[in-house]
Amino acid sequence: MTTPQLQAASASPMPAGVTDPDYKPLPGRLGNLTVTQQHALEKFKKELIQDGVYVEERMDDAVLLRFLRARKFDVAKAKEMLIAAEEWRKSFGVDDIIQTFDFKEKEEVDKLYPQYYHKMDKDGRPIYIERLGQLDIKALYAVTTQERLLKRLVSEYERFLAHRLPACSRTVGHPVETSCTILDLQNVSLSNFYHVKNYVMQAASIGQDRYPECMGKFFIINAPWAFSAVWAVIKPWLDEVTVSKVNILGSGYKETLLQQIPAENLPKEFGGTCNCPGGCSLSDAGPWNTGGNAAVGNGTA
Repeated sequence: MTTPQLQAASASPMPAGVTDPDYKPLPGRLGNLTVTQQHALEKFKKELIQDGVYVEERMDDAVLLRFLRARKFDVAKAKEMLIAAEEWRKSFGVDDIIQTFDFKEKEEVDKLYPQYYHKMDKDGRPIYIERLGQLDIKALYAVTTQERLLKRLVSEYERFLAHRLPACSRTVGHPVETSCTILDLQNVSLSNFYHVKNYVMQAASIGQDRYPECMGKFFIINAPWAFSAVWAVIKPWLDEVTVSKVNILGSGYKETLLQQIPAENLPKEFGGTCNCPGGCSLSDAGPWNTGGNAAVGNGTA
């Protein structure tokens, strides 16, 4: 008779509030840390406190682990990354953005460059959809600016961390720490991309360097034959871990998306059955919104 293999005990306890009996944290998360990783977390936190950098209300252990994972648990490199992120927060005015930024042109921008969160995937991740192929750069910059687009991006990252992820976590009964992104390139043109390249590069840098380890799944759909040229420009800006999460699909993407996303949570235009009143892109449907109604399955995110 074969003795069943038991999972090695974690050096850290399971996160508080877990109600999903099937939840198994991914490596490098609370509830699944090696002794070396746990010691790195303790050392990281201690040094931040000693240096006067630690901000208790937004640097819990899960957040510190994001920076450690992004730097392969090298405490010195993770510390350098976090300090740089803190300096950027001050120079970019993130606290002021959280308090006062109002993206009044949202509906107009949605017609020209849709970017929105919508319900959850089967692992409980919030789904983020961006339709780069619909971009009308001339019309877009007639109603907003690159600076305001970046401020909106940062505002959404802050809402993602403070509201969307906690709501998803409560819904599925375990920590949800990442998003499931769909980037639609239908009808994208190289000329449009190069006009918006600076924004895309800055947006990628903000996500990777200031809000690390937020990407769980990334689907690029309707990728045209010329996308290889675009990807060649973007790829060097991304780290290896980010690149490994990218799944590039052509027009036959629906089956792949539906393996990850319940049909009722996927907008109809992408092969699902969701058809929110007024359009999915402006609905903000999801457990973070009391009007949202998203179905999920259990899993790890």
